[in-house]
Amino acid sequence: MKRTERLSVRPATASQAMPCRTPLLPGFTLVELLMAIAVLGILAALLLPALQAGKEKARRAQCVDNLRQLGLAALLYWDDNEGQTFRYLSGGTNGGKVYWFGWLKAGAEGTREFDLSQGALYPYLQGSGVEICPSLDYSSTLYKYKAKGAASSYGYNWYLGKQSISVNHIEQPAETVLLGDSAQVNDFQDPASPDKPLLEEFYYLDSGDQADYPNAHFRHQTRANVAQCDGHVELEKPLAGSIDSRMPAQCVGRLQPEILLVP
Repeated sequence: MKRTERLSVRPATASQAMPCRTPLLPGFTLVELLMAIAVLGILAALLLPALQAGKEKARRAQCVDNLRQLGLAALLYWDDNEGQTFRYLSGGTNGGKVYWFGWLKAGAEGTREFDLSQGALYPYLQGSGVEICPSLDYSSTLYKYKAKGAASSYGYNWYLGKQSISVNHIEQPAETVLLGDSAQVNDFQDPASPDKPLLEEFYYLDSGDQADYPNAHFRHQTRANVAQCDGHVELEKPLAGSIDSRMPAQCVGRLQPEILLVP
């Protein structure tokens, strides 16, 4: 006869029967939470100017690249046209006018059709998108469109383009502006008014033929990018006392006259 073995089951102790519990940790008090939020706010305020400066640096770099390409296109144009500069305004056609940057239809401000393919430099650029400076804020409520959209944020040296001239007349090409950041304060065309001046594109740069309306735009931290006639790009500061007082925060003023080939 086989002996039956019995297994004895020992009752669980109290410590074995109860599940383990993680001790509760003290949470943040309201004062501590408010202090943490305040510190984060201070850090964000300190970092924001650096972030904005970084963004502007990138925008300026893109603007420099735009002007380099425009300047190279101008040099190619001169080579193809016996060393003659292109005109600022070359004539009228199809209910509009052909400017150096393209065709702009006549009509009310902000509604005019435009065609960049008729511009003097288009054959060398083929619509590569270099006409617009990223630092010109077209979405701002302070901006007034001249055409249905953004056409060109750069101006052409008036003294090179009011009539075609030989590039041999440019004695210092490395110190003579070809194209640059431009804009104008408009207070005379709807929707702008004397009580509500607005910023708009402007397509040439001069030294003060219209004394009340300067046209260089110092939009890169009070400096303007300009392409010189040898193709390189520089930062220029405004002529002292030339910033348009109607919208001083927009930094529209005049370039130094000696870099504009003023006759």
